[in-house]
Amino acid sequence: MLTTALTAVSFWLSFEALHDLASAHRLQGERAWAWPATVDTFIGVGELLILRASLMRRVDPWAIALTAAGSLGSIALNVAGVGVSHDPLDYVTAAVPPVAALLAFGVLMRQVHEFLVSRQAPVTPASEPVISTEATIEAPNIAEPEEASEAEPEVTEEPEPVTEPEEPRQELTQRDRIDQVVRTLYNVLGNRRPATRHIRQALADEGLPNSDGTCREARKRVETAEPHLKDLPDAIAA
Repeated sequence: MLTTALTAVSFWLSFEALHDLASAHRLQGERAWAWPATVDTFIGVGELLILRASLMRRVDPWAIALTAAGSLGSIALNVAGVGVSHDPLDYVTAAVPPVAALLAFGVLMRQVHEFLVSRQAPVTPASEPVISTEATIEAPNIAEPEEASEAEPEVTEEPEPVTEPEEPRQELTQRDRIDQVVRTLYNVLGNRRPATRHIRQALADEGLPNSDGTCREARKRVETAEPHLKDLPDAIAA
């Protein structure tokens, strides 16, 4: 309230001094009262533009230039209206109203600015993500049961066959090898009894002893083990 009153009084005093200056220089009546507005109005317009720029959070160089031009022009013209004076206080008295008008109107705009800012909603910076206060609970992703598929037969691994460890093969003795060669001759000769010459030749091929006595003894042992071999026809007759 006091700021508004101070602003009004300061502008009135500045207008009055500029009116007197205009009247002294061939402006009369309404024109003398309108002329101060061409100077002091720049202060008000500049201050309002500064308020607008501050609300938009930017700097307006034109607003500052208008305010400075109006203030300096008003102060200079008020001081010039004093004329030649030997008392410095005359100049101070003339300069106080425009200076007070500038400062008082600036304080008033500051108060208006704070009031408007307090009424505005808080601005969320664009760089900060807006997070909802409500907790969002995502439903668990429960897969729908698929249609009953054909039951796959359970595959059971067959147990590996247990193999009994093979008994170590015993090496055949020379006698066993001789008997084996002789027994094979019965089959080679087409189920016939081999003669001594057959046995001797077969044993010689295997690098085994092949005397006549050895051949006869071997054939005897084989036929003792398998008596039916004695009944086979001799290979010589064939």
